[in-house]
Amino acid sequence: MKSNFYTLIMRLTFCSIIILQGTKSTAQIYYSNFVRSDRQWEFDVNLGATNFLGDVGGGKGKGTFFLKDLNLNSTNLFYGANLTYYPNQWLGIRGNFNIGKLSGFDSLIKNQGNVEQNRKKRNLGFRTNIAEVNVAFEIYPTAYFVRNESFFNSKLRPYFTVGIGAFKFNPQGIYEAPNGTKKWVDLRPLKLEGQGMAEYGDRKEYSNIALQIPFGFGIKYFINEKLYLAAEIMQRYTFTDYVDDVSKTYIDPALFAKYLPKDKVAIAEQMMFKRALVNNRPVSEFVGKERGDSKNKDYYLSLFVKFGFRFGARDTDMSCPTGRRRSYY
Repeated sequence: MKSNFYTLIMRLTFCSIIILQGTKSTAQIYYSNFVRSDRQWEFDVNLGATNFLGDVGGGKGKGTFFLKDLNLNSTNLFYGANLTYYPNQWLGIRGNFNIGKLSGFDSLIKNQGNVEQNRKKRNLGFRTNIAEVNVAFEIYPTAYFVRNESFFNSKLRPYFTVGIGAFKFNPQGIYEAPNGTKKWVDLRPLKLEGQGMAEYGDRKEYSNIALQIPFGFGIKYFINEKLYLAAEIMQRYTFTDYVDDVSKTYIDPALFAKYLPKDKVAIAEQMMFKRALVNNRPVSEFVGKERGDSKNKDYYLSLFVKFGFRFGARDTDMSCPTGRRRSYY
């Protein structure tokens, strides 16, 4: 993953908002040919898929960012709802709530070359339930710059969006007991990378609630003045590197006996170092070596299909009368 790519996206988004504000007087002539809708609110429900982009799992080759590093076998269901307020034609302010799952497994990486071998042999995996809330701007460029009432004004509306939010997560991994039984265990209490241990003073215990910056784009199709369908792809930059409980280096497994209850020690030893389950490498060869990439935070993305309706009358119609049939927006 390359953080410079996302920095560029954020800069372009905020620059676009500034440009739109700065050109308001020039664009006023466009409104004379565009009839405002009397609907000021929208509510829609989302249903779609989500995929994780972090240290664990991923696609073939070297780990990278966005779609190239997706592993479709780790796709999960994601769903929720949005409520959006429109102070004017080209800008919406929305709040949304979504729930679902994220997961990633090194074992699912396709073995097609040498680059991904280390991740595959690392053999880590996780899953987590996730719940998010965020507030975002929806920006509709065609509502601002298109001169007259065209198909892109009345029926089809592309938009892009950026906001801020928070989400809750709880990573779990699969523990394989000596008798062959398997079970899911919570990873955060196991301190697998020395979180909260005096020997690793720079590694604090992480919170299972973190901030996010969601950004993406979508397109709406208005069935009539009140009903619409939409498709949206949204990426989340998070302010944590522990959605998958992997970030830094392997620690000395002898420390688990010092900090964990006796019945958790064997579980922590295996969950930190799962290479031994696939290639019999001793953990002593890896203590202090990279377990994850702490330079980049975790991401996840969603692809939604939406169904929504519009409601709430405006007090006045501020556009100039044109005699045209009312737009769907």
